[in-house]
Amino acid sequence: MKDRMNKGLYRSRNGVILGVCSGIADYFDIRVFWVRMLVVITLLLSGFWPVLGIYLVAALLMKPEPAQSFANDDERDFYNSYAHSPHSAAQRLKKKFNDLDRRIRRMEDNVTGREHEWERKFNQTT
Repeated sequence: MKDRMNKGLYRSRNGVILGVCSGIADYFDIRVFWVRMLVVITLLLSGFWPVLGIYLVAALLMKPEPAQSFANDDERDFYNSYAHSPHSAAQRLKKKFNDLDRRIRRMEDNVTGREHEWERKFNQTT
């Protein structure tokens, strides 16, 4: 059960039609044949339009499967935020870049400042 929570429910990249059945089969760790059979049986019992509607809604709600596996939870969180809202993920990256840029500028100012030169000369003599 815990492995299922870590894996997540994604549309498969190897699926036949939008990867919904393959994604569900991967999530529940069953063969895709049985998921497709369930869809066909539901299609025969309820009709074409309800199954098509549910399938399309599932395809819209399920995020696409990541191209690579996640190294840690931060990567998983970033992917989920990007798949949910690319704009907010871009804003998050921009903020992180600006913070890093500000830190680098502070370090450059410190290293190129006069006080750093005097400290270096003082430490060389002692």
